[in-house]
Amino acid sequence: MDKLRMGIIGAGGIAQERHIPAYVGMDEAVEVTAIQDVNLERAQLAAESFDIPHVFEEYEPLFKEVDAVTICTPNKFHSEIAIAALEAGVHVLCEKPMAITTKECEDMITAAKKNNRRLSIAYHFRHMPESRLAKEAILQGEIGDPLVVRVQAMRRRKVPGWGVFTNKDLQGGGSLIDFGCHLLDLALWLLEDPEPLEVMGKTYDRLSKTPGQVNDWGAFDHETFNVDDHVTSYITFKNGLSMQFECSWAANIKEDYTSLSISGVNGGMDLYPFQLYQTKHGAVWNSQPAIPKESLSEGFLQAKNFVDSCRGEAELVVKPEQALKVTRLMEAIYKSSEIGSSVRISN
Repeated sequence: MDKLRMGIIGAGGIAQERHIPAYVGMDEAVEVTAIQDVNLERAQLAAESFDIPHVFEEYEPLFKEVDAVTICTPNKFHSEIAIAALEAGVHVLCEKPMAITTKECEDMITAAKKNNRRLSIAYHFRHMPESRLAKEAILQGEIGDPLVVRVQAMRRRKVPGWGVFTNKDLQGGGSLIDFGCHLLDLALWLLEDPEPLEVMGKTYDRLSKTPGQVNDWGAFDHETFNVDDHVTSYITFKNGLSMQFECSWAANIKEDYTSLSISGVNGGMDLYPFQLYQTKHGAVWNSQPAIPKESLSEGFLQAKNFVDSCRGEAELVVKPEQALKVTRLMEAIYKSSEIGSSVRISN
């Protein structure tokens, strides 16, 4: 079978640090043949670094040189570019989040189905070893029916001081849509995509709007900062599940930490580090496996799954309908904070 011709749209850090190296590492199946960026010089430098033959300033001409694209642009352009690629008969892997609005996600799915093309979203946390082990444990009934989920994605002073992360017009939000979305997606995947019922959310930006802040990830302008730096929410689901969710770029806490725990009828689990909590043989048990160290990164596994799917050799790990649910929840959290009351989810 011929190699899949891959195009990169957006030549920034995530493209050059994660996606392109992953494709280069599987050169028996895929070849990066084209790259595009509105900053043509940046695209040209990336092309030189990775020996990419075709360079474009606009994305439409790139489609004729590729079979698939990886979209690494600001969130505002995800839907527009993905739909254009799908309409051109090109498979799409889009960086997270899928899009800023639920409507944009739905339009992307419609285009993928209409043109019989693959569409996936780069929620790479699913490919981490802890995540895959947790998924298998849940499928094997280790915790029984899940009841309560607790998620925290917390950073102390790490507002991204580069790119457009603090620009609401281009990104749609801040800590939630950039960082928290990964843990929301992971939790929903582990729980077999439960249907959300109601969301109560609250967003904050006061800390990052305060002058004179110490920030570990570069300087940003507190006067123009207009996205969330901290978000809390409580989410209920139609099957009785509930989720306590919190994320932050800039919390006044001791240190960064990520936590995802699930309490079920027959047991519970934490992912970081992975542990199981059960009662058996008349005693309370805590189990912690020795997870084998892997040579393949989650970025590589994500790329391989997408390429294999495009070649008809695998099923997508991240399906667009699942990614849409993440955007729907984030949209509801933002709306709840805006109106000051809970939001009912209608599907």
